[in-house]
Amino acid sequence: MLHEYRDVITHMKENNAANAHFLKIFDRHNALDDQITEAEKGTIPLTDLELEKLKKEKLLLKDEAYAMIIEYKKEHDL
Repeated sequence: MLHEYRDVITHMKENNAANAHFLKIFDRHNALDDQITEAEKGTIPLTDLELEKLKKEKLLLKDEAYAMIIEYKKEHDL
């Protein structure tokens, strides 16, 4: 997720700035990404509606994490 900000995310984690909420979002996003990939391969049976719901949740989490990263980046002049 947000590979272009990998350095900022690493900085957040190394400086204990990544709060529990950010880490929860990050982990949930990655778990959804894995689940979506498996569903698209046909390994996990999901309806189109269920898959769409997971994709929307993943996008919302990405948007929230992005906002947190941008705020951190501004605060720390990165």
